[in-house]
Amino acid sequence: MISVQWLKGYTQAELDSAQRRFGLEFPPDLIALLREKRPANGHDWTNEGDIRRALAWPFEGLLFDVEQNHLWWPEWGARPTDANARKEILRSVVSRAPKLIPLIGHRYLPEEPCEQGNPVFSVYQADVIYYGANLTDYFEREFLGFNHRPWSQPTKHIPFWSDLVERNGGPNCGGL
Repeated sequence: MISVQWLKGYTQAELDSAQRRFGLEFPPDLIALLREKRPANGHDWTNEGDIRRALAWPFEGLLFDVEQNHLWWPEWGARPTDANARKEILRSVVSRAPKLIPLIGHRYLPEEPCEQGNPVFSVYQADVIYYGANLTDYFEREFLGFNHRPWSQPTKHIPFWSDLVERNGGPNCGGL
C-alpha cells in the first residue's frame, strides 16, 4: 500500500500542451483531477522521456508475450513465422484499440470513450486486470489497498483492453 502524496496540479495550458505533444485526449475526470492535484509518484506530464516510455509500455509488453510466451489470438489470423510480420500485426491491433493514458507505474486510463468513469487497467505484458472501476475507485484501491472494499461497481467495456481482462480470467479478474 502506497501512502498518498499529492503535488500541485497542472495548469490547463500544461495539460493542453501534453495532450497535443502526445496525441491524446484526456477524459474530463482526469482533467479535473490533474488540474486540482497530481500523485507525487505518478507520471510527470512535463517529462517527455518518461511519458514516451510509459506510452510504449503496453505495446512492448504485449510484443514480449507474442515473442516469448506465444500470445496470439485466433482473430489476428494465422501466426506468421516472421517476427517482423508478427510485430506489425500486433501494432495494427493495438493501434485500433483505445489509447492508454499512464497514471502511476503500469496503471492506465483508456482515452476512449472520452467521458467520465472509464475503468483503470493494470497492464503488465498481456497480464491486464481492472485496477479500478473509475478514477476515484482506482485511487482508493491504489492508496488504501486493492481489496479495501468489495468490488461492486459495474465497469465499462473498453475494446481490446477489457477483452484482455476477460481472457485473463473473466470479469472477476481484478475483482470486477
